[in-house]
Amino acid sequence: MDSGIGLLAATAAVRRLRPDADLVLSLDPDGMPWGPRTPEDLTRRAAAVADAAAAHRPDALIVGCNTATVHALPTLRARLEPAIPVIGTVPAIKPAAAGGGPVAIWATPATTGSPYQRGLIQDFADGVTVTEVPCFGLAEAVEHADEPSIEATVAAAAALTPEDVTTVVLGCTHYELVADRIRTAVQRPGFPPLVLHGSAGAVAAQALRRLGEQPAPAAPATGTLTVLLSGREGTLPEPALAYAEGRLLQAVSPAQ
Repeated sequence: MDSGIGLLAATAAVRRLRPDADLVLSLDPDGMPWGPRTPEDLTRRAAAVADAAAAHRPDALIVGCNTATVHALPTLRARLEPAIPVIGTVPAIKPAAAGGGPVAIWATPATTGSPYQRGLIQDFADGVTVTEVPCFGLAEAVEHADEPSIEATVAAAAALTPEDVTTVVLGCTHYELVADRIRTAVQRPGFPPLVLHGSAGAVAAQALRRLGEQPAPAAPATGTLTVLLSGREGTLPEPALAYAEGRLLQAVSPAQ
């Protein structure tokens, strides 16, 4: 679940690990974007999207959104667990800081500077130079596959990123869909290759662990795909097909 197509990264990671898994994608185009909403309003939207997914009786629910994890995860877990394990998406600050830094965390304005993110920095990046970079409009640009806006918002965030940064945490799942463009924008001549840390792979692996399942990437590609748009059954939004992750899901998974 997510407000929009940011969930593609984690969904594609699950699909690669388990081609036989039936997947339900629950999006909220009626309420997108969630970032500018109050925490209370965001939590209400997230609960409605989660309930729509839960009606399909999934084995687990992945919250494929950093902002929703920050504000709504306790409510979603209280609402659905233990019947449905709920897996949140946490910015990959711990593995990024392990490299020694300096580290930049690209995130939505709603996540940047939040007590949640500041707590992760304090817990896992003590002693490492960390710069929080608010990425105004980038998630929305990615959501609509708006190429000029993606270029402009990536460039604006890159301008806020210190030149000596060696590692960037992609603190919004939408950003993982344009990781190559972020790398190109931030990489400085004469510096070591930039390291990017997303969350999709770790989230997919954690979902399987919570279910006691093992990866089976060679399993038959029999998994189905159900798409819910603010609770209504539909198809992958057209902008999703602008990204490799969306094309993978469409190609491998017959839409239901």
